[in-house]
Order: sequence, then C-alpha cells, then structure tokens
Amino acid sequence: MQKGKIGVTTENIFPIIKKFLYSDHEIFLRELISNAVDATQKLKTLASVGEYKGELGDLTINVSVDKKAGTITISDKGIGMTDEEIEKYINQIAFSGAEEFLEKYKNQTNGIIGHFGLGFYSSFMVSEQVEIITKSFKDNTKAVRWSCSGTPDYNIEDTEKAERGTDIVLHINEESKEFLEEFKINELLKKYCRFLPIPIAFGTEKEWKDGKEVDTKKPMVINDVNPLWTRKPVDLKDEDYQKFYHDLYPVAEEPLFNIHLNVDYPFNLTGILYFPRIKTNFDIQKNKIQLYCNQVYVTDSVEGIVPEFLTLLHGVIDSPDIPLNVSRSYLQSDSNVKKISSHITKKVADRLQDIFKTDRPQFEKKWDDLKLFITYGMITDEKFYERAEKFALFKNVDGKYFTFEEYEKLIKENQTDKNKTLIYLYSNNKEEQFSYIEAAQNKGYDVLMMDGQLDPHLINSLEQKLKDSRFVRVDSDVVEKLIVKEDRKEVSLPIDEQNDLRSVFEGALPENSHYWVSFEELGENAAPVVITRSEFMRRMKDMAAMSPTAGFYGNMPDSLNLVVNVSHPLVQTVIENKSKSLGSKIEKLNKKIKPAEEKSEELKKKSKDKKEEEIPHEDKDLLQETEKQLDKLNDEKRVLLKNFGKDENLVKQMIDLALLANNMLKGEDLNRFVKRSIEMIK
Repeated sequence: MQKGKIGVTTENIFPIIKKFLYSDHEIFLRELISNAVDATQKLKTLASVGEYKGELGDLTINVSVDKKAGTITISDKGIGMTDEEIEKYINQIAFSGAEEFLEKYKNQTNGIIGHFGLGFYSSFMVSEQVEIITKSFKDNTKAVRWSCSGTPDYNIEDTEKAERGTDIVLHINEESKEFLEEFKINELLKKYCRFLPIPIAFGTEKEWKDGKEVDTKKPMVINDVNPLWTRKPVDLKDEDYQKFYHDLYPVAEEPLFNIHLNVDYPFNLTGILYFPRIKTNFDIQKNKIQLYCNQVYVTDSVEGIVPEFLTLLHGVIDSPDIPLNVSRSYLQSDSNVKKISSHITKKVADRLQDIFKTDRPQFEKKWDDLKLFITYGMITDEKFYERAEKFALFKNVDGKYFTFEEYEKLIKENQTDKNKTLIYLYSNNKEEQFSYIEAAQNKGYDVLMMDGQLDPHLINSLEQKLKDSRFVRVDSDVVEKLIVKEDRKEVSLPIDEQNDLRSVFEGALPENSHYWVSFEELGENAAPVVITRSEFMRRMKDMAAMSPTAGFYGNMPDSLNLVVNVSHPLVQTVIENKSKSLGSKIEKLNKKIKPAEEKSEELKKKSKDKKEEEIPHEDKDLLQETEKQLDKLNDEKRVLLKNFGKDENLVKQMIDLALLANNMLKGEDLNRFVKRSIEMIK
C-alpha cells in the first residue's frame, strides 16, 4: 500500500475547494458524470485512430445508490487510469489530464468535454470519504484503488477489477443524506445529464403487467445521446421541433416558431431557441434558456450571457467555447461568451427578417405575440434596433400593420404640425378612448394601437430616434389641439365670463379632484365637455408604474383638464341659466369688486418705483385692507357660483358624460347619473 499527500500548496486548500469552488453542492453529480463521459469519449477517440484495438462493448455509464451503505457509485467503461495516472491527474490538483489529451489528439477530439481535474473534488462537498477503483484500457496494467477522506492524505493500493474503466464511490456525509434518495438523484440526472452524449443508466425500467408495476430488470437510460440541436436542420420536421419543445416545457403552449443555431466559425455554437406565446405578465419568466457545453448542462441563469431581451425566449444553447464553470460572473466576463451573445442577437434578427420577407401575412398574424420580444430588444440593444427597424411593425386601431417607413409615408402629409413635427397619435385602450379615436379619425388622422407592456418605453425611445417626431396619446387634448396646424384662435367668451363659468364647473366637479377648467371653441357638433390628460404627466405616471426610479410622479395626484366647449348650445344654456339665477347678485358683487380692484391697482402703481422703506405705512395698511376686502368679495362670488354649479343638473350631467366617456364614472356617482338622466328625459 502506498500513502502520500495530495499535491497542494497548503493544507487549507481542501476547505476552500469544498466550500467555495462550487456555488451549489448538487453540482458534484454533474462533475463526476462529466468525467465519466470524458473518459468514455477518450476511449472512442483512441479506437477511432487505431490506438485502442479492443472491443468497445456497452459504454453505458451506470449510477447506483445504496441507501443502507450510504454510498453513491458512478461507473464507466472508459479508458480508466494506472497508478501513475492517478498520481498525475488526481493527486496533483493543479494539473488537468484533459489539457494534455486535447493537445495530443486535437484533431480527433470532437465531443470531448475535457474537464477532469478540479471537478472531481466537488465530490468532497457531499462525501466523508471518496474511493476511486479504476483499471486502465492499456494491456498488462493492474487495477488500482484510491481513497481519501477529505484531507490532503490519501491511500492507494492494488485491487481487483475485471473490466477497464472507473468506479467512483462516494460515502455520503451526514449533512448530505438527501442525495441517497433515488428521487433526488433522478432529479439531478434529469437536470444536468439528460442530453449527455454517452448513455447514463439509473435504476431499471418498470412496466404495467396484470394491474401492477413490474420491474423489467432492464437499465433505465435517462438521457438522449443525440438531442435535436446536434442534428442537421435539413433532417428535421416541424413536428420534431414541437416535440422537443414539449419535452423541455411539458405544460407550455405551442411556441410561435423556432431558430436553429448551427455555427462552426469563428466559434462553435449549436442550439434551438423558441419564441413562446405570452398571454399575461405571469407568463413572462426568464431563465428558460438552458446553457450547455458539449451537451453538459451548465446553467439556466443566462442573464449577461445571452442578450437581456432574449432571456424571455425558451430553448437550448450549446457551445464548447463556453467554459464549464458554475460561476455566472465568470461566464459573463468571458470574451467568447460576449462574442456568442452578439452572434445570437444577429441570428435572431436574421430569422425574424427572413420570416417577415418570405411570409409577411404570417408574420403579421403572430405580431401581437412577437411584439414583446422585439420591443424589449429594440429598447435594450442598439444593434438589434438597427436590424429590427426594418421588420418591426406599427398596428393601428383598425388592425392594419405597417413598417416604420410605411407608416411615416401614410401620415406625413396630414399629421405634420405647424412646426414641421410629425405627430404619431396613439391609444392604449380602444374601448375607453373610443370617442377620442373617433374624433381624430373624423379629422382624417390615423391612430396607432400602443397597448403593450413596454410601449411607454418604446415611445420614449422612438422619439429620440425618429427625426422631428412626437408621440401624442389621443386623449391628451381636444382633437383641435392634438396636431396644431395654425396659431390658436382666442375664445370669444370674455375673460370675466370665463372666470365665472370656471367657478360654476368647479362646483360640480367630484370632491378632492384635481382638474384645471379651460375653455375652447370646438364647434356645435363637438362634445360640450371633454376631459384630457397632459401627455407629459400621463407618460410620467405610466413610467412610474413600471419603474421604481420614477416613483415621484407616481405619487402625484392625477391631474386632469376639463375642457368646456363654449360653442356648444348646452354651455350657452348654462351661461343663460346662471345669468337668470344669479344675475342681480353677481352684478351687485361686481359693483363692489370693480372699485376695490381699481383702488388696489392705483395703490400698487403709486408704490411701484419705491423701495420698501419709502412706502408710507398708511399706504401699506390701505393696500392690505383693500386686498383683504377684495379676496372676501371674490370668495363670496366664487361660493355663489360654485353652489349654483353644484345644484345645476345640466352642468353635472355634462361633466358626468365626460367622465363616463373616460370610464371614470363609478359607484355612487354613476348611480346618481343614471337617476338624474331618467329625471331629465321624463
């Protein structure tokens, strides 16, 4: 028996390996089976170049659990090891046998994983003792047993083993007993090993016979050694891609379409990506792309590895140029990974462009489902935007689709304002904004449908990219002011009358509301009252709802504009009713207000060019008293007008109709509106 110490620089290296080298203890099974696959692939390589002339036989890797003995065993029939190789590859941690092998057989190493080295030591994360029982494929070599209890000390001795290959026996420690459960091992094998290129067997197949489950004694192979992405696209049908998708995601709906990646220069990359159907926000789940290295599962946490917007896709990416390392930060900084990320972006864009060119009707049919992915890509990836602007679509409220270039040509003549700015009108809710859409269409304007989750961000992005263009929501102002073609005409109603009418309408508005009452000449056929939202504030509140950084705007009250159409007969009726009901009282107050205003102006004019200390105290006191009297008179007048508005059914009815058109009339207010409407039509 030979004894020795593992070739490490310090005795503290083992705790570091056990605790910090790998972020997840369950990774040990992937590492050990990868080593077994590596050993088997090496044997196949040697056989293919004539350096091994024996029979390959059954190369299945077997995994077994002995719960009673507390062991897990991984057995392969690969090249095995001699005692010298044990010393070289196991005892000297810093040296990887794969590197030497890859260099020697660099032209015949297709499919070799090549990571036997530190990976083996992941076994000590879950084991109190590890044994290696191995016999080399070389003639006239003895079988060797190596054992170690998780310290730098090890034992190595000759042993008996009938066949070539290696058995790794893990004596599971107390903290890791969960790995002795068959269901747990089966779960890990399905996660990490389901597509390895060498058959992996665990347990036996079962079948139903005579109403009960019977053991067939036939080994249960858990992996597909020839997964779909390793095959040529020309040999595959749509049904093959659909089946593979449902194997990966059993409960998912049919995907929209797939992209088969197959690159061999300047790096190797294969894979299949699917565009899933997304119905709700709850369907948006990242980490659905599985990352592989030569069919060895690496991670499904692909942020920073694939472009951000593509994390919404499903599928598989496999590349030997992706280092088999469990550290995602390492992967993200790797130069090959960055190149791969850029290439995937290009391939996705090319595939979308191809579908758009060859079958535009089908592309338009799927646009509503594709829009989220494409929009996400356009606002987060500049290179993708440059490609996507050729096939990205606008959809209008009539359900017609246009490329960006097509739509600009459609609206350019009619929707350019007096400042030569092209106005893109849009709606985010066709039903709620129906009256505004109809008013815009009656003007000959076209209205886009922008109701996607990311459309507020897209709009901001497009305003920066589309020259001399601005997006305006169709309910942000009255239709005459959405696209200003000429200087605004002054309202014919005198300022004093506007101020009085403002107080009347303020009196009828909902309590604790934030409205600014304004007046416009909109014509007799337009609505008497229209409610609009400032484009800026509405957009800021939309952004705040999606981004915590814009929370300031989200906490602000919902500021609205109440636009009164002074051209409408009903508004003229309100003015007449106000004069009949309050004429004498208002006139009486005005007779008091007017001289107070004149006196105030005279005092202000008298003191205009004087310093504060030069103004006589009696003038200051007189101005203060006059202002106080004026405020009291104006308050009295406003209260009078507000009470009139509050009791005037016609005013309430016009406001409620405007609220109803915006889906803002609810609860008790809606009930009052219905009752009032019935009374008014009796």
